[in-house]
Amino acid sequence: MPGPEMPGLSLRGRIMPASNATFLAELDGREVVYKPVAGERPLWDFPDGTLADREVAAYLVSEATGWDIVPRTWWDEGPHGPGMLQEWCEVDPDGDAVDLVRAGTTPDGWLEVFEGLDDRDQPVTLVHEDTVALRRIAVFDVVLNNADRKGGHVLTMPDGHRHGVDHGIAFHHEPKLRTVLWGWAGTPLTDEEVATVRSVLAAVRGELGEQLGFHLAEHEITALERRAERLLAAGVLPGPHGGWPAIPWPPF
Repeated sequence: MPGPEMPGLSLRGRIMPASNATFLAELDGREVVYKPVAGERPLWDFPDGTLADREVAAYLVSEATGWDIVPRTWWDEGPHGPGMLQEWCEVDPDGDAVDLVRAGTTPDGWLEVFEGLDDRDQPVTLVHEDTVALRRIAVFDVVLNNADRKGGHVLTMPDGHRHGVDHGIAFHHEPKLRTVLWGWAGTPLTDEEVATVRSVLAAVRGELGEQLGFHLAEHEITALERRAERLLAAGVLPGPHGGWPAIPWPPF
């Protein structure tokens, strides 16, 4: 829902590279990310709503999980008009949850996603850590139908927590899951994950569904509900399928 205009929001610079206008700003002494609707490029396959709306919707679902995946995000007015604002997170500069390693050198505690060639035609493997914090993002992405989980969209926090950001192309009513977090494909959901997806499903059928109605089309909310139902019925994390590309490009 729209909030009051924030005259205290001051832009500090534009975050590059980004396909849509993204600014680093300051609000009440804290750094925030500001993505105005006016700076969005239209997407032919996401005709409903705005990227900023879907970013806020992702935060609302994150809150329903209780996993603190998406940093605090809200809708408000800024210097370039309405859009989304999100608290800035200082990441661990030495930490990576997703990485490329030489083929055959996958570290212990990491999962392989796919093999390929680097810019020197040397064989490499895309890997990600095998942690509860990152796996929660993988489950979250299935529920959201996230079409753009790049490695750079995972924020590695110094305390080991993992945040997920950039959810502007999620919530499509058709299957469009694209992610670098395929390492758990086909593995059973844990009891905690089942309980969390059930709680999200119940929330969508109640107050969360009403909140999402300010940011998503009705058929997108219905699709979210159906995805949660299918995930619970399957009991396992899905793997790539169909003609939709499984990995976002670029993957980082």
